[in-house]
Amino acid sequence: MRISASTVSLTVADVTVTERFLVDHFGYTQAFAAEGFAAVTHPDGAMGVAIHRRGLEVLPEDQRDVLARGVTLVFTVDDAAREEQRLRAEGVAITLPLLEQPWGERLFQVTDDNGIVVQVLEWVS
Repeated sequence: MRISASTVSLTVADVTVTERFLVDHFGYTQAFAAEGFAAVTHPDGAMGVAIHRRGLEVLPEDQRDVLARGVTLVFTVDDAAREEQRLRAEGVAITLPLLEQPWGERLFQVTDDNGIVVQVLEWVS
């Protein structure tokens, strides 16, 4: 199988909240929007994100009211500390402060008002 792109689909209470969070703080741009739906892409070719409003009828019936929970968007960067400082300066609340794991991850997390967790990760040696 050849995978040409990847997109994660999130069902949330307020589409605009998650879309603006990714656009304003992570460099995404809106690729498409309609009533109750938005798709954002990243110029670096990072994973796309489709955002659906809870209850949207185009979703399969058993998925319409299931909010994205327990999903973490993980973005790998070159300098997690710099990104944490940038986001703090932009007024984003850091929900898990920068830490370094013994196996070589340096990471922190932020969370949008829909409860979508974004983890910023750097691999260190």
